[in-house]
Amino acid sequence: MAQTREKQMQTVTLWGGIVNLLLSVLKLLAGIFGMSAAMVADAIHSLSDLVSDVVVLIMVRIAGQGPDKSHDSGHGKFETLASLIVAGLLLAVGIRLMIEGVEKIRFIAAGGDVAQPEWIALLAAVVSILAKEGLYQWTHRVGKKLKSQVMEANAWHHRSDALSSVGSLIGIGGAMWLGGKWVMLDPIVCCIISVLIIVMAVKMLIPAAKELTEASLSDEEEDVILGIVKSVSEVEDVHELKTRRSGPYVIISLHLVVDEKMTVLQAHDITVEIENRLREALGQDTQITIHVEPDKEAE
Repeated sequence: MAQTREKQMQTVTLWGGIVNLLLSVLKLLAGIFGMSAAMVADAIHSLSDLVSDVVVLIMVRIAGQGPDKSHDSGHGKFETLASLIVAGLLLAVGIRLMIEGVEKIRFIAAGGDVAQPEWIALLAAVVSILAKEGLYQWTHRVGKKLKSQVMEANAWHHRSDALSSVGSLIGIGGAMWLGGKWVMLDPIVCCIISVLIIVMAVKMLIPAAKELTEASLSDEEEDVILGIVKSVSEVEDVHELKTRRSGPYVIISLHLVVDEKMTVLQAHDITVEIENRLREALGQDTQITIHVEPDKEAE
């Protein structure tokens, strides 16, 4: 199961890296020969996506390793760390695009002359939008299926590049057909897109940071867990519920109160039933620790 999951994540990320490398070269050449500074900047953005792909490939490889002597609960947190790094890169991209957009607006407003781009730059922008949106859809679908934060974050890295290329397309097209001050369309759209990228990056950073700092599951998720445990008729009470995530996996510990006259074997059978129900709801790799107590201790 874990190996299949790791293989799917590595496959989509590896293809994403190959596409990013090809797009970086294409957009760089198109920017140089097509007289488009926007396309050159777009090429640099694609290179940042390539760095993101490398980080994901390395971290997913480590996260796919099972528990060992130094990591009793497995290596799932490395996937969370990768999410944090990718979201941080995405935030840096958004901030950089904002700075570049503002500087270009000021330059044009002050009377600066910007060369009119050529058709090759426009075509490169179209190719980039189609390719990167395709990568976004594929990576996003895999991330949803595998419940992987790092895949979701990397998917948005692809979409940020597609959105950047949309800005380049508008700016290049405006400069080619309208000329004059209309070249300012490019940096204006660039600034708008950068805000969207920054907002999305922050939304990804928060859950990854919470997970790395051992934050509990949400109240709603814990209520579901308690509901599953209490649905077993022999359970008289449950307390000391503690939850956290390790990458895509959930870790649970709780105290279970049962009839004090119950045999050890009966109590064991109840814990096995609870574990099976929880894993059915939360995933087969869910790690569960249950401490059984007689009902007189709960009083």
